[in-house]
Amino acid sequence: LLHPAERGYVHLTPGQATSQEVALGESVKLQVHIKAYPELHHWVWEHMNPLKNSKPTRLEGQMISGNNWYNNTLLLSRLQEGEGGLYTFYALNNVTNGSVTFSISLKSSPRVCKIKVPADDPSILQCTAIGYPAPHIEWYQCPLHSDRYSEDYRLIHNDSRPQVVKKLPFQEVEVESIILFQELGDNFTFCCVAINEEGNASDMFHSVTIATFSPQGLQHCFSALPGYFCHDILGKEKFLLLFLLFYFTLKPKYQVRWKIIEACEGNNYIFIDPTQLPYNEKWEFPRNNLQFGKTLGAGAFGKVVEATAFGLGKEDSVLKVAVKMLKASADTDEQEALMSELKILSHLGHHQNIVNLLGACTCGGPILVITEYCRYGDLLNFLRKKAESIMIQDSALDTSMDSAADYKNIELEKKYIRSDSGFSSQGLETYVEMRPVSSSSSSAASDSVQVRGRSLEEEGEAREDLRPLNLSDLLQFSSQVAQGMAFLASKNCIHRDLAARNVLISDGRVAKICDFGLARDIMNDSNYVVKGNARLPVKWMAPESIFDCIYTVQSDVWSYGILLWEIFSLGKSPYPGMVVNSKFYSMVKQGYQMARPDFAPLEMYSIMQACWSLEPTRRPTFDQIGCFIQKELEVHKEQDYTNLPSSAEEDSGCDTSGCCEESCEQEESGQPLLKGNNYQFC
Repeated sequence: LLHPAERGYVHLTPGQATSQEVALGESVKLQVHIKAYPELHHWVWEHMNPLKNSKPTRLEGQMISGNNWYNNTLLLSRLQEGEGGLYTFYALNNVTNGSVTFSISLKSSPRVCKIKVPADDPSILQCTAIGYPAPHIEWYQCPLHSDRYSEDYRLIHNDSRPQVVKKLPFQEVEVESIILFQELGDNFTFCCVAINEEGNASDMFHSVTIATFSPQGLQHCFSALPGYFCHDILGKEKFLLLFLLFYFTLKPKYQVRWKIIEACEGNNYIFIDPTQLPYNEKWEFPRNNLQFGKTLGAGAFGKVVEATAFGLGKEDSVLKVAVKMLKASADTDEQEALMSELKILSHLGHHQNIVNLLGACTCGGPILVITEYCRYGDLLNFLRKKAESIMIQDSALDTSMDSAADYKNIELEKKYIRSDSGFSSQGLETYVEMRPVSSSSSSAASDSVQVRGRSLEEEGEAREDLRPLNLSDLLQFSSQVAQGMAFLASKNCIHRDLAARNVLISDGRVAKICDFGLARDIMNDSNYVVKGNARLPVKWMAPESIFDCIYTVQSDVWSYGILLWEIFSLGKSPYPGMVVNSKFYSMVKQGYQMARPDFAPLEMYSIMQACWSLEPTRRPTFDQIGCFIQKELEVHKEQDYTNLPSSAEEDSGCDTSGCCEESCEQEESGQPLLKGNNYQFC
């Protein structure tokens, strides 16, 4: 008897709902159950994001099979922005084929929430927010001026269905809510809170009443921190309020960039309030024993002044130091910020690769913070100055080149060197008023030391000016900064503004990490870009810091990668030719990385790339980076990269042998910089 041949088939059944909403950072499994005859000979997953014009991305799932049946599972781990969309599974045999599609939408907490008064209608307050699912908006009122939402606010309007402004498939939804401000009253703080199941975001708006020159008496002025918005103002009143708008909008707020972590819960970090840190009176130094010299750097809040300290450490010592001080116009908030900076430095302790605290004057006058003096200024301008005489073999930069390659001797124009870091090695040629020393003998000693010291300093600086840079110097700077940052990380300290402009060079070409804070004029420094109500060093910031205001040691590692790029490009500005705009933010979010700088060996560029991993936990630790660079230094130690005699006597003397032997030994094989980091704070 003949039996008719069984007709071929491919039947696909999804293992879960084909439309799913998944929170950012979470993982999901997509399963497909297959029955097929004859056996399958091909299957594949494809991911398509309708908002992108690129081709579908092919993915592989895990397949198990039996007699005419199969199960395929695709694991999507820790989904990030851009990974939502359509995931389709295709399967075929010699007779037919089949497919099943899953729709994945990514849930996110509201990340933008802003109150403003529209230019075309000054009678309303408008709050916009973005998130998925679409957030609802609640309006609160508080009679006190406050900078953050609290539970004692009074709910005045719950907009459960705000107007949808923009909605795209698989993306966040932008919504808008409006209230009339005439109905709200004067001298109140209004708070807009955007809420969805993933979290909330808020923004503040202050309504104030100001007396003007108008005979009518009072006029209304509304401020969306930190600026002012006014209406129905004419003549002198308008000029006055425009001046207030200009002043309060442009005046920055002095903040200490360094932060100390107290505890953490997952990705939520709790920072220590620096005002609560103890201050040890042992740091106190008689202010009359300071003799001030030229200003080294000045900013909106204060300045750093070169000074000579008499009796610092030892009674007969005479030491050149740098002194941070506030301007005479400083308010109490700025005084508290400088005191916080002092407490953080005293809390950290000493390390050869940070600018160390030497003393302070907190009594009987303005606060003075005394730190180490770094003769050669900031690393950025040091590199730019030395770029005129850099001498590095091409073979050191690319191992594929001929080992007998010529030396590079790069000539750059002098006009390239500029002092935009706020603290150049030449400093300013103006002097501040000197304070007399208490005793005549000390004054006489000062005069003799100044005379002798000036010639010795000039002689040393002349020698330094003649000494070119080589690859070992660049590697040393990289290693020293990594060691300094590893020290800060060990103290649970986050820098938040790591860049070549914030690294100083002292005698022996030793790099020391610092924070200029009050002594940098960020208003006129193009490296600091307006974002929201602050000026931020966006080109040095990690994506999670730019988009989510998350600052961790891992975000400092990203900034360190940018600093490496500065070092091996000899002080060029990162992302050359790129303006910080929406296109720039999009490129950073999508993983754009700068090309290898001219003087970077391939091994150093691999460190930069590892530092720029979009996943923070995939970035190397500073200890790992330090060990890796130390190995590179040992490789180059016996090679001479200059045409000049060795100047080992001026070497930094940084002894890193054995500093991390154990961690280095653990990473002899493979690619250690691509392993997940192991920062643990609590």
